[in-house]
Formats: sequence, structure tokens, C-alpha cells
Amino acid sequence: MKVFISADIEGISGVATNQQLKTDAEYQRFRKLMTSEVNAAIEGAFNGGATEVVVADGHGNMSNILIEDLDSRARLVSGSNRVMCQLEGLDNTFDAIMFVGHHGREGGSDAIISHTLAGICVNEMKIGGKVVGETEMNAFVAGGFGVPAVFISGDDAYVKEVKETLPDVEAVVVKRAVDRFAAELIHPDVTHKEIREKAESAMKKISSFQPLALDGPVTFEIEFKGSQQAKMTTTLPTVKQISPKRIQFTCDDIITAYKHMWGCVIIAITATNGVLGNVNA
Repeated sequence: MKVFISADIEGISGVATNQQLKTDAEYQRFRKLMTSEVNAAIEGAFNGGATEVVVADGHGNMSNILIEDLDSRARLVSGSNRVMCQLEGLDNTFDAIMFVGHHGREGGSDAIISHTLAGICVNEMKIGGKVVGETEMNAFVAGGFGVPAVFISGDDAYVKEVKETLPDVEAVVVKRAVDRFAAELIHPDVTHKEIREKAESAMKKISSFQPLALDGPVTFEIEFKGSQQAKMTTTLPTVKQISPKRIQFTCDDIITAYKHMWGCVIIAITATNGVLGNVNA
């Protein structure tokens, strides 16, 4: 059985503030914690019958996990130039997807360091009129490949949020959200044990999970934080600006729409302070 793990860092045990991920000494600590938490999921997956595990690093520039400390049985997708963003490497040969260290959506709740894909520009993301966070969006894309989501880990607010869409997914709460930048933490030794156990459990009942499928054309709606971000995405002829900060586009399937969304987000990030603003040649 092949397992794909999409890993983020805001939902890792120990993380409570953005500053911890920006100050170098603190960031190095949490890279190690992220790697060890992913290792717990890898171990659980193999204990439950997995024969192959691929991990996609999904935070920031997507090169946080320390390959030298990663479980040697897994392969790692690292680096930021990816057509499929947090899902690079996923295809229809996988049997399950797990989400480790993920976080709540922008404005959804008090989830710790909540945002949707790119906090600098995205205010809200909708698929077919449904507001989604990163995990739900990625689960829909995995469903397009016929791959079910079987496991999630993060803070309690995130878990509650995702369970609205994936009620049967195995879940581990690694901390309690007090505020967007405050948490009641649980020791990593405790969370790692539960992650191993729940990941193993998910694998042992893998046949009970169904892919989160979307049939037919898929419409994305994205509200950005600035009108300049929305405007510049209309350089793509498929994009319609439906309000100063909101755009909409429709693609034939969820996988194509996801790539299209990622292209729009890349443009919006670039447009935040003016496209080509620092280029003189």
C-alpha cells in the first residue's frame, strides 16, 4: 500500500506563534519537531501495512523537513517550484493520504496561525461555493485521483473544522487553540505516540474510507486581501474578477482547477507590492 503524507508546520506540537517560525533559532527547533512528528506518522503507516511512503513538505518554501533525520523508509518531496504545490508527487497509484501538522483556514476559527495557503494574499477560498481550508481542498484533489484522506493532525480547532467535511478521518489533537497566537501545548512524546497509533489504525481500516470526489466542472472562488492581487490574476483569460478583491474560474476537473488556483496565488503573491517593482533590467 502506498501512502502520501502532506506535512505542514503550524499544526505541529509546540508551535504557538508565528515568531517561532521566523526567528532562526526557534525555526530550527521546529524543523526538528516537524520532522519527528512526520516520522511518527510514517512509522504508524508502516506498522499498519504501508509498503511505500512519500512525504511532501508543504510549509513556506516547502523545504523544512530535515532529510538526514527523516525515517529512511520514506521519500521526501522538497523545494518550492511545484505545479501541484503541497501535493507534488501524488497520483492515482496511492492508496491513502495523510495530513500532518496542518492548520485551520483563514478566518475560520481560533485555530493557531490560521491561513489558507498564502496568508499574504488569500482571504478566503471556495470550491463549488463551499469555503475550504488547505486540508479540505487537498482532500478534494486527492479524491480526484481516487485517493481517500485517512488521517489528520493539528490543533483542536483545526480538527473540528476538518471533521465537518471528513467526519470519519482518524484525527490527533496535538494542542488546544487558545487564540490565533496562543496554545495549550502537549508534550511531543505524548503526541508522537498518539500519531503512531492513529496512523496505524487508519491504515488497518483503509477499506472503510472513500475518496472525497467532485464530479464534472469545478468552480473556484478566491477572495484576496488586496484588489491589486485580484486584478493581476485576470492576466489569465479564464479568470473573472467578480468584485474588487474576488475572482472566479471554472475548470473541467478538480486537478486542473487546483493547478489553476495555484497559478493565481503565485500571481497574487507577486502582485502584493507591485509586479516587477524591483526589476530594473
